[in-house]
Amino acid sequence: MRWMHAAGRGLLVVAVLLAGYAGFGAQPGTAAPKGRGPMTLVTAGDLTDYLGPLLDDWNRDRPKERVTLVELPDSADETRAQMISELRSGSDRFDVLNIDVAWTSEFAAAGWISPLRRDSFPLDSFLAPVVDTATFDGRLYAVPYVTNAGLLYYRKDILEREGERPPRTWAELARQARTIAPRYGLDGYAGQFLPYEGLTVNATEAVHSAGGSILRDDGARVTVDSAAARSGLEFLAGGVRDGWISPQARSYKEEESRQAFQDGRLLFLRNWPYVYSVAGAAGSKVAGKFGAVPLPGPSGLGTSVLGGSNLAVSSHSRHPESAADLIAYLTSERVQRQVLTEGSLPPVRAALYEDPALVRAYPYLPTLRQSVLAAEPRPKSPRYDQVTLAVQAVVQDVMALRQSPQQAAARLSRELESISRRG
Repeated sequence: MRWMHAAGRGLLVVAVLLAGYAGFGAQPGTAAPKGRGPMTLVTAGDLTDYLGPLLDDWNRDRPKERVTLVELPDSADETRAQMISELRSGSDRFDVLNIDVAWTSEFAAAGWISPLRRDSFPLDSFLAPVVDTATFDGRLYAVPYVTNAGLLYYRKDILEREGERPPRTWAELARQARTIAPRYGLDGYAGQFLPYEGLTVNATEAVHSAGGSILRDDGARVTVDSAAARSGLEFLAGGVRDGWISPQARSYKEEESRQAFQDGRLLFLRNWPYVYSVAGAAGSKVAGKFGAVPLPGPSGLGTSVLGGSNLAVSSHSRHPESAADLIAYLTSERVQRQVLTEGSLPPVRAALYEDPALVRAYPYLPTLRQSVLAAEPRPKSPRYDQVTLAVQAVVQDVMALRQSPQQAAARLSRELESISRRG
């Protein structure tokens, strides 16, 4: 099983044929479209095969609004490219899109998805930070479907043997990774440091944990050249320079880093919640030997980046009333419970994180809830695809020790200002 995460692995992308609904904000000068009928739902790889039974339930109850499942490639980049190609062409093939949370601003600014009325969905029942990922320019453009937040995995058996607690600050993490890991033949710490979306996530978490930011005001203001942001970049550079982030870690994505931890080669790992189930399964070398805590920061709890996906409606859709009902169905508490128990995906409904039966079955839920509540979205921008590439290139140079954090923050600020002016 896999958890849907920020870099898009296992990302569920739903597309439903819609054309308008009372829950959608009509564009100025146009009448709100209306309609009910069959729908198409497209997914970029339902790796746990949980979605089919959910749709079978829907189709049995509402045969005139039947949902057909179509799968796109498992790559988030390929999924995004296919979606954008269809939307730019004016095609109504994809109508409700379950998009990566980082795409919401881009899709909204391009006019590819329709604004939604907040009072049409039970947003107060969701974990509060996830709703922010579905907004752009002060308006709701999507409904949160699944969420995610980074966790710090640690070798519980080793820390207990050393009489140590899991780290709560960067200083504690650095000390333990630098001094304890070598005594057991382990690398100290790894995240997702290959230049791809995962590096943007890890760098953004470091900057946010230090109290900084990269962009503000939905991408209108560049804020990365600050003392706090430089401190976040120094955390990553210092780990490489002092050896507690190994050279191998700079080639890791989610699965490579998970495998290193699961094979017993790491003391600490930053990764998504799906690792808990996989690393704890029979056959894992660390099963029963690890724990998970929220990410640390400079002086206490750090700030994770929110992952997950949001359900949005294509501006070219034909059957919005049916689609809105499907969105409500997929975000209902009953189905959100199944999203967790059958799909191993973190739900957006707050009450599920405090359900005693679920906590017994998934003991990491309280930790994940704490991480989600302290998490923030990635930088919002109508040109997010360009923003993330700029972040990756600059942070790669920081972690290769080719540029100082001071030089990198100034360079990234210039590049982001240039991206902003292009729009």
